[in-house]
Order: sequence, then structure tokens, then C-alpha cells
Amino acid sequence: MLRRRDFLASAAATAAATATLPALTRAGLAQSAGQSAAPAGGARIPPGFVWGASTSAYQIEGAVTADGRKPSIWDTFSHTPGRIADGTNGDVACNHYNLYAEDVELMGKMGFQAYRFSIAWPRVMPDGTGAVNAKGLDFYDRLVDRLLAANILPMACLYHWDLPQALQDRGGWHNRDIANWFADYARACVERLGDRVKPWAMLNEPSVHAIFGHGFGNHAPGLTGWDSYVRAQHHQNLAQGVGISTLRSMRSDLKLGTVFSLQPIFPSSQQPQDIAAAARFDACWNTINLDPLFLGRYPAAFESSFAPLVQAGDMQAIRVPVDFLGVNYYGPSWIKHDPAAFLAQAGYGAVPDGTPRTLLGWPISADGLVAVLARLRDQYGNPPVFITENGACYEDPAPANGVVQDPERTAYIRAHLDACARAIGQGCALNGYFVWSLLDNFEWAEGKRRRFGVTHVDFDTQARTPKSSLLYLSQLMRAHATGAGAVP
Repeated sequence: MLRRRDFLASAAATAAATATLPALTRAGLAQSAGQSAAPAGGARIPPGFVWGASTSAYQIEGAVTADGRKPSIWDTFSHTPGRIADGTNGDVACNHYNLYAEDVELMGKMGFQAYRFSIAWPRVMPDGTGAVNAKGLDFYDRLVDRLLAANILPMACLYHWDLPQALQDRGGWHNRDIANWFADYARACVERLGDRVKPWAMLNEPSVHAIFGHGFGNHAPGLTGWDSYVRAQHHQNLAQGVGISTLRSMRSDLKLGTVFSLQPIFPSSQQPQDIAAAARFDACWNTINLDPLFLGRYPAAFESSFAPLVQAGDMQAIRVPVDFLGVNYYGPSWIKHDPAAFLAQAGYGAVPDGTPRTLLGWPISADGLVAVLARLRDQYGNPPVFITENGACYEDPAPANGVVQDPERTAYIRAHLDACARAIGQGCALNGYFVWSLLDNFEWAEGKRRRFGVTHVDFDTQARTPKSSLLYLSQLMRAHATGAGAVP
């Protein structure tokens, strides 16, 4: 298992610490899991578990024209009238580009051991290909050095939906050349940062990007239809594999993986057509990513849809070993047959009465996280996993006495950490948990009106205020560091 002592070193000791990164093994997990039986007081998380926070570039950085950065598809989309619920955009967001040191200091004070951030492709290669923008990479240099000085592991995600607009103008994820464009961009990032950053995730939630950005059209770049979805999905899978192989050829000390959004899918009724629709939706959301990566094939129901795009060698390029899998988990979905739905005639159906929900209406089920991890254990070889996103949106009150009280979010996090402990106890290869998100941010099509952060951000003044969920996490992380592994 990836253990904290293996890679959370001070800047001066980074090289020595990262030499022990290959300790990411299921054998290491099994040894720890054997010591993690739940006591009467609650489930236990074993030693070596990594505690982190996640963000993404467009949602927090701001500074969209600074130091040579050019527009991404989300700049274009968010500036298109009617696309964002509250009419806002990511031009400033959390101003993390200028306030990163303050945010790293906050993480250090709270006891976070790792930080998963994304790199903005339009900062590094403003035109998508060609010349590398040194000033753009300078920002990530400063961020990484600050993290290491605070004894926080940097985990970089190469793509979190902010494709350079220049590449979208050349077809974006519909153009199969993007696999090589992505590999060139990834190479540039690792050439600059790979001496200090060891865990690298290729893509964030490719199925979600394909479904909402290229199928429904309510995310950037705003494209619609089944064929559009299929092309975006296959070329993301291909870029993911080519990217991993490219980086693995560059350095042997990297830990390479990718990030999928996974969720249990249930039929909204026991009618045969709803059961079949749920199976189709499960394929489009979950196994459309898992099967190519781990099994080297597309789900049988959709092989004919992907066949025209799959060229010789594609599936071998996609099925490459990964050192870890990032799992983003929020909750389950109930699905019904919908003849009008572009996504395999499957649409969102009625949620069972009494199911708790977040402000966005998302159903809540911590047991669903256990089910997701058990599926990876049983069907996909139990790969080493990090929960790279987990969190909830609620209507938070204004700050008072230096804190924002968010008991609903705290309860959500607690329940899901308990689920993590239970899954580990059942032999699932879970190595860490990254809360979504460190900061309230620009929440995609919802704009700034919906908040997921464990830190409140006043978007007018950029003041950061901890929420009670952050203080809970801090208490838990510090207790765990001293050997008290129970989830209180």
C-alpha cells in the first residue's frame, strides 16, 4: 500500500522518500487490513491510509489571461449566455493562482497529507500543441515546491475538462490525433515536474466529460448526441493509454493512474425495460471506462457503436497497467427506460421515497461506496484505489465566529469514511481518501451558487473560512496520525 512515510517527505528529502513509492501493493494492504478489525467504538482505517483534498484548475485558479494562458473550452462555454445557472464564470474563481501559498498553508495546518490538483493544459501549451509556455509551468513549480515544504504529497491530474479552445477548434476529443497531442502535453509536464511529483493521474472522469460535455451538451464544449459521445469517449480512453505509456517510458519512479467517476446503478422499477435501461446506463457510466482499461474490450452491448472508431492496436494501447485507480464517488443513480434519451434510451428515474439527498438532488448512499469498491475487487482484479473525490453540496450559512457550520456535510463525510473502513475490512485495496473539495469553487454549469468546499470562500473578498466539516477532518486526520484509527 502507498504509505504516508513512503512519500510524504520534506523538500530536502524528496528524492529519498519517493524511492520507496513501489510499496503500493495489495500485499501491503492485506497486512494493514488484517490489523484493522472494527472495535466496538467504530470502524477502523488502517495505518498508512493517505488523507488528502482535491481541486481542479479551472474551478479555482482564476487568472485566465495571466502569464500566457489562452482560453479553454470552459472559458468559451461559461462566457456563452445561458450556459451557467447564475451567469458567472471562472475568470477569478478562488484566485488560487495568486493565493496558492495561503491555501497550502491552510492544508498544512489542518493536517492534510496529500493534495490532488489538476494542471491547466492551456497554461502549459496555450495553443494545445507546439510551444511550451514556461511561465505557465512556473506556477506549478511554485505550487509543488510549496506543497513539499509543507510535507504534503503533490498528486497531479493532467486533464480535468479544460481543453485548450485551440484544440477544440481542431475537433477536440472527436479528433483521434488528440491522443498524441495529450501525450506531448503530458511529456512537457513531467519533464518539468517529474523530479518532484510522482503520482500522476491522466484524466478526470472521462465518461462524465463525454456524457455531459459531448452528449447532453450542458457542459463544455456543449456538443450533443450519441455519435458525439462515443467519439469523445473512445479518444479519451486512447489518450489515457498513450499518456501512461509515454510517461512510463520517461521515468521509472512515477506512479501512473487515472480517475473514474463510479456509482451503483439501479432500475427505477422492476419492469424489464427499466432493468435493461439500468444495465445500459451502467455500461455508459462505469464499464465504458473500466472494461477497456482492465479487460481490453468495450462492453458487449456497445462494441458495435465503437467498432468504426477502433483501429488496429487501440485496445492494446488502452489496456495498460496502472499503479493506482482514482475513484470519484458521490452516490447512486436510479435509471428508467426513456426512448427519447440520447444515452442508450436510458434516463434518470424516480428515486425511492425516503432516500436522503444533497442540495443538488443527488441521492446519498455510503453503502454504495462499499459496493463500488467491492466491484473493483471482484471484477477488475482489486487494483490499488484512492477515493480522489467525495463530498456534498449543501446550503451553508454565513460564517460566524470564524467558522461555517455545515453539519450535513460533516455527517456525509463521516458516513463515507466509515464506508471506506468497512471496504478495507472486506479486502478492498483502498489506500486513501481525498475530500471534494478543499475550497468552494466555480461549480461548472451551476456557477458559484453551489458549494462543495470544506472551506468557505467569499468570492467578493476571497476570504477563506473553515467549515466545521474541515475541522472534523482535521481532528480525524491528526488522531489517525497518532494511531487512533477509529472513525468517530
